[in-house]
Amino acid sequence: MSEAAADSHDSAPPSDPVELIVPYIPVVLPLAGAVLIFLLAFIAVYMA
Repeated sequence: MSEAAADSHDSAPPSDPVELIVPYIPVVLPLAGAVLIFLLAFIAVYMA
């Protein structure tokens, strides 16, 4: 094996952008749902 191939196993795996977002899902998802429900209710009242 070459020296470059041996070095590639020592480095950390590349960071996944999805793994950075996952901890925020329990907070963001309900907030987005609340905003969506508020907007739909506002549109329904405005149209009535």
